[in-house]
Amino acid sequence: MEDLVIRDADVVDGSGAPSYRADVVVDGGRIVAIVKEAAAAGCQRPRAVRELDAEGLVLSPGFIDMHAHSDLALLRDPGHSAKAAQGVTLEVLGQDGLSYAPVDDRTLAEVRRAIAGWNGHGDDIDFDWRSVGEYLDRLDRGIAVNAAYLVPQGTVRALVVGWEDRAATPAELDRMRRLVAEGLEQGAVGLSSGLTYTPGMYAPDAELTELCRVVAEYGGYYCPHHRSYGAGALDAYAEMVALAGAAGCPLHLAHATMNFGVNEGRAPELLSLLDAALAAGADITLDTYPYTPGSTTLAAILPSWANEGGPAAALARLADDDTSERVRHHLEAVGSDGCHGVPVEWDTIEISGVADPALAEFTGRTVAESARLRGETPWATARHLLLTDRLATSILQHVGHEENVRTIMRHPVHTGGSDGILHGAKPHPRAYGTFPHYLGHYVRESGILSLEECVAHLTSRPAARLRLPDRGLVREGYVADLVLFDPETVAAGATFDTPRRLPTGIPHVLVNGRFVMEDGHRTDVLAGRSIRRAPLLT
Repeated sequence: MEDLVIRDADVVDGSGAPSYRADVVVDGGRIVAIVKEAAAAGCQRPRAVRELDAEGLVLSPGFIDMHAHSDLALLRDPGHSAKAAQGVTLEVLGQDGLSYAPVDDRTLAEVRRAIAGWNGHGDDIDFDWRSVGEYLDRLDRGIAVNAAYLVPQGTVRALVVGWEDRAATPAELDRMRRLVAEGLEQGAVGLSSGLTYTPGMYAPDAELTELCRVVAEYGGYYCPHHRSYGAGALDAYAEMVALAGAAGCPLHLAHATMNFGVNEGRAPELLSLLDAALAAGADITLDTYPYTPGSTTLAAILPSWANEGGPAAALARLADDDTSERVRHHLEAVGSDGCHGVPVEWDTIEISGVADPALAEFTGRTVAESARLRGETPWATARHLLLTDRLATSILQHVGHEENVRTIMRHPVHTGGSDGILHGAKPHPRAYGTFPHYLGHYVRESGILSLEECVAHLTSRPAARLRLPDRGLVREGYVADLVLFDPETVAAGATFDTPRRLPTGIPHVLVNGRFVMEDGHRTDVLAGRSIRRAPLLT
């Protein structure tokens, strides 16, 4: 007898096709039979060791989070309820050009400090890896959900060039190419960049094009956080489309939003740009999260020259009064490149997490609000946080537009990505709520997407981008990464006030055929593993 039969499920198979009623049989971690209601009439129904009554529930493929920041969270808490409870069965790590492999001892220490606002300092983690392959091996020791990895271009540049704003030498470029190739050979699915983050932003297009040529040779894709989501957003998108085209590399645009006041209502312009490229034969996809605020670190909004040389150099500049005044002028009057070319509005910058417990009073308040309470200027408050918290402060940026969010999520190449930062006292609720929020708010309540269309956005489309031949659909022979949810009640529990509340209406989640969520509760099963790049067929 087989392991499991899921009876009388409404199957939304991930293809976008209409749902159908069926019994789905799982054995050995795979879907071995799908018996539709019509086919079952008058014949014996499948039997298994365990039978699950799915009356009233939708059965779909597991959701794929195309933009995750769980690089350390998966090691710190392998149970990973934040994603498992949402129905996420695979997430893509190594985002925005900064992560923890490949590194040497120096670079690891620098990266840990630079993105402490995303993941914490990692003092509770044994960093017993240095290469991409060793990091993926570490994940394979036991995690709740599957994970893929992008080689982070900023980390590669830090390892080879350092944190200086200069061109790479020919020898350095050759070494970066080799490191990208090695990461892909060891299982990475592509390359990410963070082109508003140092040191990745110091790379000119010619350098990025050379690295993308390597990615294309291995069948991977390029995933840039491009150079502006604000004043220069459309030019930045066009730059990435042209760069990927020149390299012959598939392009996946990370958290493809149009933010800040200068971009209100301009999503159709972005989609026109992408449609023209797609019509000309470009291979482009994108991801978004279904919320208007963004999330990053407070240090990220600084001008790039203030961060040049790495975290220690940035702190030294902030400590110097004259240099600090230059930073303030760039932020408030000019519009720093770290803040997407838009002068900062301190009442849109909310502190979501701090590393120093003594700074906890700032969490949940905007910089402007804390400044008023302290009787000082907003920059004085921000500077105090940056110095005292050693650049580890995380923020929400309330700069998005609902119309843009809705317009972009309807596009045929759209996929879902949480961009979820799990660190901090009040993280963005997208970390715990993205996928049920799509299903509950944007499908059931708003009707922006049909259920079948939305599930395709969250399953088969990302699986195709990742070149996964046996995931992302409910099909016989496919891996049993599956979600059972109630379409009438599924909803994000997480809000901006209670960002860690788990969703409702998702009772069962299977990863590789094993229950990681059962009857609405997290099991002790760690069924996930690293998902490594599929070799190109020759």
